[in-house]
Amino acid sequence: MAIHRLNHAVLFIRDVAASVQFYTDVLGFTVAQTIPGQAAFLRAPESTNDHDLGLFQVGAQATGSAAGRGSVGLYHLAWEVQTLADLEVLRGELAEAGALTGMSDHGSTKSLYGKDPDGLEFEIVWLVPAHLLTDDIEFGTRPLDLVREMARYGRDTRGGLGISVPLGVTV
Repeated sequence: MAIHRLNHAVLFIRDVAASVQFYTDVLGFTVAQTIPGQAAFLRAPESTNDHDLGLFQVGAQATGSAAGRGSVGLYHLAWEVQTLADLEVLRGELAEAGALTGMSDHGSTKSLYGKDPDGLEFEIVWLVPAHLLTDDIEFGTRPLDLVREMARYGRDTRGGLGISVPLGVTV
C-alpha cells in the first residue's frame, strides 16, 4: 500500500471571502462548496478532484504564520500548470494583484512564487517533460527568463509528461 498523491490542502485564513476572491480571480480556482463566513472548498482550473484547497476562516485577529521564521510549519504549496503560456498568463495575473514575489528557474522546473492575502506562500510551476530533459540542464536556482524558456521548449508544450503526468495518459 502506497500514497498515490496529495489530494488537497487546507489553509487557515483570516477572511474566507477575501481568500476566495483571490484564489478565484487571480489563480482561476472555482468554488466547489462554501460554509458562509466559515469555510470554502475550491477546485483548481484543470482538476477533476472534488476540491484541491480548503480555506477555514479564523478571523481578522489571527497573526501571520511564523513558519520558517522561528517555528516549524509548511513553507509553500506548489500548483502545476500545463504550459509555459499558462505560466506567462499567471505571471501577469499575480503581478496585477501585487502577489508576485519571485520567478525562478530550477533547471527541470520553471516557477513563479506568490503570496495570498494572508501572506501564505505558494508556487506555480511548469515541469520540463521527461523527453526534453537533457544533460545541459543546470539544476539550482537562477532568475527565470520566461521568454528564453518559451523559445527553448515552446509556449504550448505540455509540461510534466513522464514526470507528474504518466506517459500514455490522455490529457
